[in-house]
Amino acid sequence: MMMSAVGPTISEKGVLMPEMNRRTVLTLGAALGLSGVLAPTAAWSWSPSRSILGSGDGADPSWGWDDDLDRIMADVLINGQTGAINTAMAAWVNNNDPIPASFPAELSAFLQQTTQLPPWADRTKLRLAADFNRRSDLYLFMIYGIGGGIMSTFIPREAKSVYWSKGGADMQDRAAKTFTFGYDLTDINAYEPGGQMIVTGNKTRMVHSAVRHLLPRSPHWKAVADETIPISNMDILVTFHSTGTFAHKKMKEWGIRMTPAEEEAFLHHWQVALHLLGVQDQYIPATWADAHAQSDQALTPILSPTMEGKTLAEVLLGLTAQIDRGVTRGFLNEFARYQLGHDVGDWLGLKRDYISAATIKNGWPAYIKFREGVLPIAPVSTTLFDKLIKGIAMAFLNKGESGKTTPITIPDGNRPS
Repeated sequence: MMMSAVGPTISEKGVLMPEMNRRTVLTLGAALGLSGVLAPTAAWSWSPSRSILGSGDGADPSWGWDDDLDRIMADVLINGQTGAINTAMAAWVNNNDPIPASFPAELSAFLQQTTQLPPWADRTKLRLAADFNRRSDLYLFMIYGIGGGIMSTFIPREAKSVYWSKGGADMQDRAAKTFTFGYDLTDINAYEPGGQMIVTGNKTRMVHSAVRHLLPRSPHWKAVADETIPISNMDILVTFHSTGTFAHKKMKEWGIRMTPAEEEAFLHHWQVALHLLGVQDQYIPATWADAHAQSDQALTPILSPTMEGKTLAEVLLGLTAQIDRGVTRGFLNEFARYQLGHDVGDWLGLKRDYISAATIKNGWPAYIKFREGVLPIAPVSTTLFDKLIKGIAMAFLNKGESGKTTPITIPDGNRPS
């Protein structure tokens, strides 16, 4: 997980890309169904009164990181302790597991505080969200895996940070670790003692801190980055909007059954996840209306193609196509276009497959109606969509092994030269 005005465009670095102007941004916003597009240079203006805290100083989250943990993880890296910590973390999995005794004392003390749910967490809502996630997992696989996954590749800061970090050199492993976060977040026991999300959230937070220490030492990342320290609170919020907020919008558009209580619970399980990742409560949206308003400012104006993002998108789509030969690459390309629009598809150079496009346009709404109990008979495209969903899941499980996720580990370097 990793996302603010952007600096020089990739074309200024010598790589050709479509011209980016306000008209292009507006067109993209329309394609994604996003509204309220602001100019990329707009100052942060989202009010903390719209947060779950209800107040705050209103400072730009682009300048907020995770100071205490960042210092602790920098010491871990400098002292060569990542190997020992990764070994110890392998057995630290469930929410009720004790923090490994071999962790450095300062790290253990920090985690004693952060492996607790925030005082505003509502277990009733979290259990309702878990039940909704279980019922909606087919749709969430599609939205998170293809929609949000591919959208992340044209979030410039995220694409550059992922590409030039150590994980960028092995995208199947990197994507699998991100999948682990999503898998644990949507698990029926996510925040229960026997679940894993509290631990997974803290492991991911530790990884983010390690990357904040490592990436500024990469000459390759520094040559293309428009920030000095990656993965700010803003960056994490942008990732949330490309996944959680995007999922909320798509499920509403697709007619997925959601009661008002389920909508609120779905947001709440993301609110707790953001808190576990170290986002200050003053930035965590209180309602879906607040979330979409924040997304309009934080996500939509910054979307842009980069060399790194186009490369990552190609790898991600290729991984899914390799797992299940019953789903063609053309079909994947068209499903990405279906969710994200043709501007994005053209940016990424996704080759057209008009037969697949027609199948998706007519078949996906019917598939949803069948799954939601509106249609009594399965449409002919049901098997194809089932294969696609299975392919996405298998592509990002641990080496394609059913039911096994990839352990999250602390990196000890950047992408090799």
